[in-house]
Amino acid sequence: SCLCSQHLRSPRMDLCHVPTAREKGWYLALMAPNAKGPNYAWLDPSRLYCHPQGLQDCVADLLQPFQGDPIDLVAGIDAMGFILGEGGCGGAQRPRPLSPRGLTVPWPPPGAAAAAALRKGFLAIRKAGHLCVETLAEPYTDYSGREKVMEVRTDAVSPGLRVLLVDQWVETGGTMRAAIRLVERLGGPPPCPTGVAAICIEDSEGGRWIRERYKCAHCVPPRLQPRFDHHQ
Repeated sequence: SCLCSQHLRSPRMDLCHVPTAREKGWYLALMAPNAKGPNYAWLDPSRLYCHPQGLQDCVADLLQPFQGDPIDLVAGIDAMGFILGEGGCGGAQRPRPLSPRGLTVPWPPPGAAAAAALRKGFLAIRKAGHLCVETLAEPYTDYSGREKVMEVRTDAVSPGLRVLLVDQWVETGGTMRAAIRLVERLGGPPPCPTGVAAICIEDSEGGRWIRERYKCAHCVPPRLQPRFDHHQ
């Protein structure tokens, strides 16, 4: 049976429960198994983002290998790569002036948790058609075999900039490799990007290609990696 279904205490998550021994990856049991069939991913990691301590520990584990490394910018991949994770910069918020549409915009704006923890900026790598500025585009095939295009603004990455790429999951590696190509086209060859971080980097051909070429961080303990590779 699925790893997650063995560990969930109830259909509803107890947001206050934190295990006494918080070993690396304890929060993986908070993820939810697929309940909708083969047209969906086998697992829904976003459930763990609802748990305050689970999200904090997940981000801390992703960033631990990069402590002390020179990083100038964090880039997240549309859309779940943005969630790792949305969180404000802490403290009270004060309203900004009304926008032309009369909406109050919170200040400071929310950003990616990894970028906030590192006190760096956040670059959104988007699916094609969502950015109204000059962009660079890259075609790719995602984990489901669908042909897609991603794009990034051209004014945020300059040659030599050290970028940490973050996504929720690396299964076939097609999405992450496209993001790597975009960043390298804008910022030059390695060390741009300077690293890759994801909750899980599966032992697929694409996952191995990424591991062999870039410094990587993920949250799955070695003893559980085979089960994630086989979607168990």
